[in-house]
Amino acid sequence: MTTRRDFLRAAAAASLAAGIKHPANAQAAAQPMHTRPIPSTNEPLPVVGCGTWRTFDVDNNAARRRELADVLRVLFAAGGSVIDSSPMYGSSEAVAGALLTELDAHGKAFVATKVWTQGRDAGIAQMQESLRRFQQQRVDLMQIHNLLDWRTQLATLRDSKAAGKVRYIGITHYTSGAFAQVEDVLRAERVDFVQINYAANDRDAEARLLPLAAERGVAVIVNQPFGGGSLLGGLRNRPLPAFAQDIGCTSWAQLLLKFVLGNPAVTCVIPGTGRREYMIDNVHAGIGDYPDAALKKRIADAVA
Repeated sequence: MTTRRDFLRAAAAASLAAGIKHPANAQAAAQPMHTRPIPSTNEPLPVVGCGTWRTFDVDNNAARRRELADVLRVLFAAGGSVIDSSPMYGSSEAVAGALLTELDAHGKAFVATKVWTQGRDAGIAQMQESLRRFQQQRVDLMQIHNLLDWRTQLATLRDSKAAGKVRYIGITHYTSGAFAQVEDVLRAERVDFVQINYAANDRDAEARLLPLAAERGVAVIVNQPFGGGSLLGGLRNRPLPAFAQDIGCTSWAQLLLKFVLGNPAVTCVIPGTGRREYMIDNVHAGIGDYPDAALKKRIADAVA
């Protein structure tokens, strides 16, 4: 049976002659990737980005770096910009920074990374190291990774924002078990972004966090839109529902990403992607229509 990887690799080979000429970009030329405003400034942000956990942790592997360069070429050519990383992700920050320099693409990227340590001095040092790894004077978004020592780090982030080292500040978590704490921070503090897990089989965020973010004027980045990867893997050999065509989806990945983007509180989704053909597939979710509440329910039922 032909897998998603086999199919997309064949399509990519036929349509990526220059690394940027492919069906997703041809369609995007007529229908540019959607953007949604960052509530605190109204700056438009493209709705599909790229996560780097595991996928960009390749150190000096030249072959993998070439493939990741193609991933970024596809993202930028399709109108995307968000690259999300963390010091926790091994060599990912340094790899992403080197590729942005190689591609002369720092101006095209919305760079988001995180502080993941305890103590004021350690936080400052780690953020400075992230700037060095990304080869930039500032990053677009600095987030407190999994709320570690968040009170201390939030004060540092605010100082860094005032000094022009970061443009936006935020908090993150990856598990629904932490949503109560995330909610408490959103109610008590002013941040620009929150990053949380949300997927068709992981819908706890719908009850309180997504409405709260909308109420508080906080942009939402969604991680794990494929249910941590397990959901998409389990769907590969199942036929795509006919109703996927109603919103222009030709793959399960597109349908799962459009499920997430069907919630208007979501600003951007960042599937972790290390393969060019997967990015070609993913950027399709940045164009066309999104599911309404009724269709979202059908998607959730289809993957249950």
